[in-house]
Amino acid sequence: MQYRRLGNSGLKVSELSLGSWLTYGGAIDDKQSESIIDKAYELGINLFDTANVYHKGDAERVVGRALSKYPRESYVLATKVCVPMGDGPNDRGLSRKHIREQCDASLQRLGVDYIDLYQCHRYDTDTPLEETLRALDDLVTQGKVLYTGVSMWKTEQLLDAAHMAKRLNLHPIISNQPQYHMFRRGIEKEIVPLCTREGIGQVVFSPLAQGILTGKYKAGTPYPSDSRAADPEQNGAIIHFMKEELLDKVDKLRTIAERNELSVAQLALAWVLRLDNVASCIIGASRPQQVEENVRASGVKLSDIDLLEIEEILQG
Repeated sequence: MQYRRLGNSGLKVSELSLGSWLTYGGAIDDKQSESIIDKAYELGINLFDTANVYHKGDAERVVGRALSKYPRESYVLATKVCVPMGDGPNDRGLSRKHIREQCDASLQRLGVDYIDLYQCHRYDTDTPLEETLRALDDLVTQGKVLYTGVSMWKTEQLLDAAHMAKRLNLHPIISNQPQYHMFRRGIEKEIVPLCTREGIGQVVFSPLAQGILTGKYKAGTPYPSDSRAADPEQNGAIIHFMKEELLDKVDKLRTIAERNELSVAQLALAWVLRLDNVASCIIGASRPQQVEENVRASGVKLSDIDLLEIEEILQG
């Protein structure tokens, strides 16, 4: 496993990280979840990403319990705040009240004294940005949080946050968590250049397009019975990628993968990691074997010819 600095911070994170969005605390039972987390840790993954809203806190409980057997300094724990956790008017957003209360709740569910990376899950237009940044800064000062980040913020929102933190002498945001993969490349034009300038690293989610880029799905054939697409509890995010034109492109990528002695999934992950601003790719897994395959993408360098051929396929 190779490691990269997260933004301009001194924090080192594994090129592959393990997420819990659609899996732990829900579709995957706790015993199986722990075996997957154990395998990830064994293979050098040190960044484990979750959120308070994932299965209403159950994902945090599962992740925290599984990691509790390991030295706290040996892993980086990331969680999030913003998405509604209840029906009350203050049970959502990025107000000082909600951030403080949800940070304490996450610490309790995770069973830890501090969160390494606390991320704003979305932007909150109802709360002044200064209030949010000062609330995050307070958590860092209190030692409850070591670093802060955001997820799915727009270019102008990231820029405003970076400039305001400098002007107010607050701890800077060091990470952004966008969706990024071969079929969704919106961050390349503005967000990656901006974040490179401002010292913000990308921790991307869905680098395999919810599983389409594993190569397991074929146009015109039934979904594998053990796949995410065949599971009604997990397939909500994958169905809109199940298009014949995209599946045909994945099939063409197979030749490049085989030439490099890689699986299609490993090729897709290495392609995402070609960008220096990407610190880590968050993978999901329902079996330990999936983690074993995916981590082999760490350290893979694709040639200029490979990248050119991939681009021709994606643009075709």
